[in-house]
Amino acid sequence: MDALINVNGDQVQTLQILFITTMLALLPSIVVMMTSFTRYVMSFSFLRAAMGLQQNPPNMVLVGMALFLTFFTMSPVIGQIQEQAYEPYLAEEITQEEFFEIAQEPLKNFMLDQVEESSIKLFCDLSGQEMPQNREEAQQLPMSTIVPAFITSELKHAFIIGFYLYIPFVLIDAVVACTLMAMGMMMLPPAMISMPFKLLLFISLDGWQLLFSTLVKGFQ
Repeated sequence: MDALINVNGDQVQTLQILFITTMLALLPSIVVMMTSFTRYVMSFSFLRAAMGLQQNPPNMVLVGMALFLTFFTMSPVIGQIQEQAYEPYLAEEITQEEFFEIAQEPLKNFMLDQVEESSIKLFCDLSGQEMPQNREEAQQLPMSTIVPAFITSELKHAFIIGFYLYIPFVLIDAVVACTLMAMGMMMLPPAMISMPFKLLLFISLDGWQLLFSTLVKGFQ
């Protein structure tokens, strides 16, 4: 009997290790494609390009900021998954298949809150499914439809944010270029002169706090 218990215990441990390993392998894809990470990191990249900065802040800093803001935004979703799916699974109250089914619901809710109707319609048409008429029907859509619709909407939102980020800095570049041309200093690179003014504008507006609050509120 003891030997049988040991064998069963080893089997359960092996399955748990295999499950955790699989989840860790899929984690980068889940973070990029099913959370707020894409919008954050792309907005930071647009800001750096708009200001004309080449390597400041470094990529590691941008990705780190995006990851921590993603964790902050996704904390309610992670809490729901842990409470409704992970803890019952550890207690062996539900099976692995039920775990995946229950864990999908908070993620689906989050993505459907952000996705645009046109993106849902596009991928429903491509997959030959009926366009859902309400939220309950949308919840029944498979992840293979919701995830690409969500990432399409996120890319659109990130590009819109990038457009708004570019406007003030492009105006500064234009003013500096016109001023230098009027002064006959056409050989002086406008970017070298406009950079301090861009930094001054960003600092005076408390740009990082303004950007962070705008991005986070966009998900709330």
